[in-house]
Amino acid sequence: MSWDFFVPVCVGDLVKTGGINQYVVQDVVPVKQLPSHLSKFKSALRSQGPSCILEHFDTGYSVLQHFNSLELGTKEDALELLVQVVNGLAVSLPTVLTSNSLSAAERKEKLNAVKMSVFLLCKLTESLESFSYRQNIVTAPGKGNKKGKGEGLLQWDSERESVLQAFVQLLQLDIRSLWSLSLVEEEFISCVTCCCYKLLENPTIGHVKNKPTRECIIHLLGVLITKYNHLLGASVKVIQMLQHFEQLSSVFAQAVSVWSTEYGVRAVIGEVIREIGQKSSEELAREGSGVKAFASFLSEVGGLVPELMIPNISVLITHLEGESHTMRVAVCEVLGEILVRVLCGDGLQESGRADRDRFFDILQEHLHDTHSHVRARVLQVFTRIVNSKALPLCRYSEVMELAVGRLMDKSVNAVKSAIQLLAAFIAHNPYSCKLSSADLKKPLEKEMAKLREMKEKLEGKAPVAVIRASELWAAMEPELLVTVRTTLEHTSEAEREQEDEEDEDVEEEKSEDDRATAVKIAQYLRVNKYRNAVKLCIKAHDWFPESEMFAALSTVTPESLMDTLGLIFKGSDEDASEDSQNMPPTPQKEGDKEGEDGELKKQEMLVQYLRDTETFSLQVERAIFIINNMLYWKTTSVVQEAVQFCVTVHEFSVANSISGVRKMLPLVWSTDAAIKDAVVQAYRRLYLNPQGDTIRMKAQTLVDNLSELMVDASLGTIQCLEEIVQEFFGSGSNLQLTVIQVLWERFTGKRESSVIQKRAAVLLLGMAARAEREVVLSNLDTLCSVALGEKVTEDFLLARDTAITICSITDHVRQSKGAPFRLPQDHQLFTCLTQAVAEGVVMEDPYWQSFMEQAVRLIYFLAESPDQLCSRLLQRSARLLLDQIAEGDEVNKDVSQMHDGSQVSSDQEEQVNCVCLAQLLALCGCVAFWQVSHLERSVSAELRRRRGETEEREEKEKRPGSKAKQVANESTMEDELGLIGASAEDTEAELIRKICETELLADENLLSVFLPLLVKVCSSRGRYSHPQLTTAACLALSQYMMISPSVCEDNIRLMFTVLERSNLPVVRANAIIALGDLTVRFPNILEPWTQNLYARLSDEVPSVRQTAVTVLTQLVLKDVLKVKGQVSEVAVLLIDPEPQITSLALNFFNELATKDNAIYNLLPDIISRLSDPERGMSSEDFNTIMKQLFSYITKERQTESLVEKMCQRFRTAKTERQWCDLATSLSLLSMCERGFKRLQECWECYSDKLTEPGVYQPLLSITAKLRRGAKPQFKSQVDDFEKRLTAVHTRGLENVESPEMDENQREDGSAEKTSARTPLPTRGRQKSRRGQTKSSVSSQNDSFATPQKSRKSKKPAITFSSDEEEEDNDDAVMAESETPKVTTPISRSSRRTRLRN
Repeated sequence: MSWDFFVPVCVGDLVKTGGINQYVVQDVVPVKQLPSHLSKFKSALRSQGPSCILEHFDTGYSVLQHFNSLELGTKEDALELLVQVVNGLAVSLPTVLTSNSLSAAERKEKLNAVKMSVFLLCKLTESLESFSYRQNIVTAPGKGNKKGKGEGLLQWDSERESVLQAFVQLLQLDIRSLWSLSLVEEEFISCVTCCCYKLLENPTIGHVKNKPTRECIIHLLGVLITKYNHLLGASVKVIQMLQHFEQLSSVFAQAVSVWSTEYGVRAVIGEVIREIGQKSSEELAREGSGVKAFASFLSEVGGLVPELMIPNISVLITHLEGESHTMRVAVCEVLGEILVRVLCGDGLQESGRADRDRFFDILQEHLHDTHSHVRARVLQVFTRIVNSKALPLCRYSEVMELAVGRLMDKSVNAVKSAIQLLAAFIAHNPYSCKLSSADLKKPLEKEMAKLREMKEKLEGKAPVAVIRASELWAAMEPELLVTVRTTLEHTSEAEREQEDEEDEDVEEEKSEDDRATAVKIAQYLRVNKYRNAVKLCIKAHDWFPESEMFAALSTVTPESLMDTLGLIFKGSDEDASEDSQNMPPTPQKEGDKEGEDGELKKQEMLVQYLRDTETFSLQVERAIFIINNMLYWKTTSVVQEAVQFCVTVHEFSVANSISGVRKMLPLVWSTDAAIKDAVVQAYRRLYLNPQGDTIRMKAQTLVDNLSELMVDASLGTIQCLEEIVQEFFGSGSNLQLTVIQVLWERFTGKRESSVIQKRAAVLLLGMAARAEREVVLSNLDTLCSVALGEKVTEDFLLARDTAITICSITDHVRQSKGAPFRLPQDHQLFTCLTQAVAEGVVMEDPYWQSFMEQAVRLIYFLAESPDQLCSRLLQRSARLLLDQIAEGDEVNKDVSQMHDGSQVSSDQEEQVNCVCLAQLLALCGCVAFWQVSHLERSVSAELRRRRGETEEREEKEKRPGSKAKQVANESTMEDELGLIGASAEDTEAELIRKICETELLADENLLSVFLPLLVKVCSSRGRYSHPQLTTAACLALSQYMMISPSVCEDNIRLMFTVLERSNLPVVRANAIIALGDLTVRFPNILEPWTQNLYARLSDEVPSVRQTAVTVLTQLVLKDVLKVKGQVSEVAVLLIDPEPQITSLALNFFNELATKDNAIYNLLPDIISRLSDPERGMSSEDFNTIMKQLFSYITKERQTESLVEKMCQRFRTAKTERQWCDLATSLSLLSMCERGFKRLQECWECYSDKLTEPGVYQPLLSITAKLRRGAKPQFKSQVDDFEKRLTAVHTRGLENVESPEMDENQREDGSAEKTSARTPLPTRGRQKSRRGQTKSSVSSQNDSFATPQKSRKSKKPAITFSSDEEEEDNDDAVMAESETPKVTTPISRSSRRTRLRN
């Protein structure tokens, strides 16, 4: 073979004239002849084997040239032939490659065959892939393309894998030996790799169905990287393709993982990560930079091979400072995977611990990242770390504190992630969550005191540290040597004489032997008397010339002297140490010391554990408090996460977890189905799916769970719980009967149970009775004997709950239709109830009143003729009270028996028990209220039911004989029946109204007897000052006022007197609630007193203000009260020091904002009242209120109108403070382009006030806001306006006016400005007091301009008589002249309409 095949860069290059001995295609076969040539190719393959490609290459090349013109079958035949050729080469080459007798010609032949077959198969594969992709795009919308080309495409999907497997089998062989010097040409490698990357460009390559193809490509590229030096090319290609094909991030992550682990090419990760790390922030910020793909790739690789990311992580960390938040997220996720799977556990080396701490520091820093997505993802990373138990114990407190702080994040996703992280902390914490921080405080203090005692004890026993003489000698040797040399150098006589005088004591203290002298020398050295030691050592040689210790001093030199001193100093220590070593050891003392040290360490660990537990507990309590408040957020997903968190903390028995479980209970009424379902599922999981081996154990567990929830539960909580329990009893669970049996056993005392458990059991029975009435109805005698029998006075709470339970079987609760279900008056139930109520009147039990209210309610719901029962009850109660007074008179020996009747009455009043009298009055009020309710609900409903039955019966009797006549008159009859029905309803309503007005308080009715007493107690505040009596009397009087308009009119002044003058906050709060109900019932009577209701918004007591804002919110939002300027008093509560009141006020405006233009219409009056100088509100408070109110103005038309109105308001504003408030209000508006134009048009209104900084600065801030994102033309207008503002502010208005204005305009403008600047004469101003509202400023139209004060005479102020008047004259009631007159009649709906509602 004389030619060589060179892999061309372009397919068309093969038909061109090549170089010397270069193969060129000689014959391009026409399309029609290709099938026959392929048949010849196939025959040659069978006969000659894969070497036939050398002769039939032109046929394969012709297929490539005519690819678009060929039929699908021809393409498939060519593909099959080429795959067989490559597979044949893979089978035949191993024997050739291992042969030692391979000639150059044979080598060239095999090499050409390999290159030709691989080239043709690669190019054909690329063509088929492109064709398949195009066909997929064309046929994708169709659903019925199952034949023809569809079959071919499906076949290509299956053939693609066989092509790749053939390449892998061939290239796995060591075919490099076929090339000269084993250097494989780059074009050959590029041909194969380009084919692989072409296949990867398929958008569906990441789908599950293409997993085999994907794995084959990865392995093929792995072979090329390991054997054919494709490492650098693969790294570059990965980066390039990630930039253009985002879907390849997971594919390349898997590929890099396989190459580094299975093929051992770890350098590929370093190359790819280095390329990504070198991308600049500017480059990544460009569109199409592939930043999402890079980030996804990094996250995937970090999850697959985190250990290989550590050597290259420093390159990626630089992206944490970049602008791309996507890259920051990816790097943080990589760090998280490393911490979870690599740098975890206790066996880390020092470098590993350092890396771990550094990575944790980075993650903690990015919990405060500027981008919310990064913060949320980092919180999720920490959640994975905590769930994997990879967080070091020392970082629990830090991360927990950061997570609690993120609960206040503005991003919803960050808040949700923080909640999930806190739930993970609680689920995997190493501490005890069952104890609260208060419970841990005492044990911690106790253990800390014990630790201090142990330390003090050990410090007293601690031995003095012994320093060896050799160590001391080494320390003193330099200084001692200097002293020795200095001493030996002293040669003058004077110095010697002086030294002799200093050392006389040394000479006088001559020792008896040399050993004692050596000891003295050592002592001198120890106390740093070096000169004395040296002198004594020199003299010792003269004293003891025969001593071996001083023998070296025969010739005194510094060296010999130092040796002698060292021998003396160190020798004594060594002797002592030898003596100590010769002594027997004391193992017992050493053991005691080690034991004490061990106990000390244990105690320190215990104290540290308790400290950490207390810190963790405090953080959990703080988190629970914050998340509990999130249960009522508007964001559904956050509420769902908060509900899930409450479930988690309760399942792990965290202290105070029950608070969140109870707080989320009202969400069962949520209008959001997702929230309601989440709460129901949470309660079902916590309480209605008990664990147990038997049904009875499960039932007991379920009852225990529900009873625990009902301990100290409010009435609202119980009502919410009814929804969930009722669902359980209505679901047909197999536990129902057993649960009911357990509840009855607990209530009756068959099973030992506490009083609280009995109350919970009877309430749960009532909830079950809502689903099945017989649960309670068949056991009424049991309820009466246990809770309402002889021992009823011992536990009125149990009796109250029993009455609530029995109410569940009434028609009012069950809302049943048909004949009313009632029991006869002589039933045992009513006998027990009336006796218990009557006996309780003369007892001072704090729980009697709540029982009485439920008992009276039950009587009116369930008894026949309840008015007669209650009349007898009132008589009996009054008689018992009079008997008590009579007994008191008999006991009192000092009272004279000869008094007239009036005096006796006075004495009786003085001797009556105020608590008992208060309870009797409360009973009267309750009966009056339920009597009215009984008439308007039960009696009215029964009248309608009977009328309906009568009409139905008459209709049946009057049926016409002719069917045609019936059809003809059907519409007329319906009209007549409708009119008759309406007339009948009006008649019934009038009857009930007449009964209320004339009969309920008639002289023969017992209720009328108590009304004068109620009025006297309420009006004689000086005489009847008992708090409970006053409270009960006022509440009962308000209930009497519900009976009829006449009673309400007669006593309305008295009620408002109580509201204004009572010094008891509870009385004022009750009066507000009562007057709110009266406003709903008799709106025309209460309308003139609206201002007095609003006055309570400024009450000194927070509870009264809270009640007032709650009542007024309901009245305003239900359109009972007209919204007027008094709403400014509600606005003031936005800055109330009590957070609950602030929240209620905010909720008021949030709800009011849902009404069309409501707040927009109120803003003129609100601004006018709040900016009134007499109010004295600070500018900061004004800004806070206005900022909230202006946030509801979102429409451009409203903004434009408000700008004009506030600018006009500048003309009549009298003080600088009012100017500043108006300017601030303008700056708080979300100014639009139309509003800005209106601001320019009103220049004359405020231009003369611009010299004031308080006016100039807010207006300047408006221009700054408008400039952001403005168009160039509009931005120039804003700039001109700003220059004009600044010029007037700095130089004055007169120096800035435009010269184009004519003289008349100038004169008119100056006159107008003069009048605007000149304030009107002010009259006497009344000082405001807390608790007293401002008089409203009436307005002629809906304008912000403050109108002139009218010259009408001022209304007389409401004054009250003194409390210190005589007892006969202490009726503190407003005079008739003080009563507000009706100014705006309120149209009432007919009684029929109200009864229907």
